[in-house]
Amino acid sequence: MPASNFTPRETVGELDRYIVGQDKAKKAVAIALRNRWRRQQLDAELADEIAPKNIIMIGPTGVGKTEIARRMARLTGAPFLKVEASKFTEVGYVGRDVESMIRDLAQMSINMVKDEHQERVVEKAKIRAEDRVLDLLLPASDDATVGYEVKEGEEADATAASAAAASVDQTRAKLRKMLRAGQLDDRSIELETPDKVFPSIEVFTPQGMEEMDINFQDMFGNLVGKKTRTRRLTVPEAIELMTDQESAKLVDIEKVTREAVERVEQMGIIFLDEIDKVAGREFGKGGPDVSREGVQRDLLPIIEGSQVNTKHGVIRTDHILFIAAGAFHVTTVNDLIPELQGRFPIRVQLDALTREDFVRILTEPHVSLTRQYTELLGTKGVTLTFGEDAVAAVADVAAAANEASENIGARRLHTVMERLLEELLFTAPERGGETVDVDAAYVNAALADVLEDQDLARYIL
Repeated sequence: MPASNFTPRETVGELDRYIVGQDKAKKAVAIALRNRWRRQQLDAELADEIAPKNIIMIGPTGVGKTEIARRMARLTGAPFLKVEASKFTEVGYVGRDVESMIRDLAQMSINMVKDEHQERVVEKAKIRAEDRVLDLLLPASDDATVGYEVKEGEEADATAASAAAASVDQTRAKLRKMLRAGQLDDRSIELETPDKVFPSIEVFTPQGMEEMDINFQDMFGNLVGKKTRTRRLTVPEAIELMTDQESAKLVDIEKVTREAVERVEQMGIIFLDEIDKVAGREFGKGGPDVSREGVQRDLLPIIEGSQVNTKHGVIRTDHILFIAAGAFHVTTVNDLIPELQGRFPIRVQLDALTREDFVRILTEPHVSLTRQYTELLGTKGVTLTFGEDAVAAVADVAAAANEASENIGARRLHTVMERLLEELLFTAPERGGETVDVDAAYVNAALADVLEDQDLARYIL
């Protein structure tokens, strides 16, 4: 069943495969996802009136806020963009304007839809690529009767011409068979490829620096013409390159653009991280934070619903789902301007991770950390196994490190695991065929110097 048709319970079940705990947040995003599907079943007039219920996630770093939004976007195949609110500045200050995130989302959607369309025609494109390679290996003559003297009215010469054409076809068919069997992989051919070298120009404009940069490149490309250069490639490399070129030719870019823009408007998801960094009222303060409230006011029309000009056309943001997140250590959601608060009707508090959560994170997810390291070392022939006592010991170290210094949540597990397996990762190329059993004693021995020196533990872990 397509992910877009998942019930909320099924969506939560999929998220559980990758993310431990945080049931409230999973439930909230699952409902938001399902409501999008429900809205699409309504008549156009009513559907246009139903706005998405934006979500704001509150919780410390490393508890899964970003991962929940990212996994949800993967489930739906929706255009997804993660941006940090702190990189935007109020109009009039140096920095990116808030509308740039809509342009970035549109470009991501274009690339996504284009890849999907090219995937549909890849078989046809590959046949065209093979034909081009065969043309280079066996240049076709303008006259299939080359080598034969054709005289008007002579049947023998007509028969000879047909025989010549048949011979060329047979040779070409034989070469195609050899090509597909990989018997021509060691051959190389010369190929003319576009040489995309344009002046790099950056201009600040109300529409954004990146838009003008691209337009200037297009303009200069048209003025000086398309340059090419000759490259010598092996047959497999040429097939791959030509397949990409042919699939691009077979795709209707206007259709791609229309579909991509519609997907942004109806299914787009923007994850606004670090929203707490622009929270707070300045009341005339000077200094670098003077634009905080201005950023909020610039974000407001985008989140409420407005029209943004992009090089792909005008994009309406009315039905884009915004998911904001922040730790809110020194501020609260109430420090956001009231109008912005009102555009995030769903607030979810994420829980700090415990030692028991760390044990589950190390073992339960589909791509758990222990599995990742096992597979990585397996590429060098090293068999790595983790005992239950080892997992418990790693969780203990990570939980203790978070308590003793800055609490960075599950990210602490990455630092502990890297430190734990540092020597093994370094010597793995010389240890092919070995089996390494990681138990509590192994963990304590590998982290002994760090655990004994609290200052060192704070620095490394």
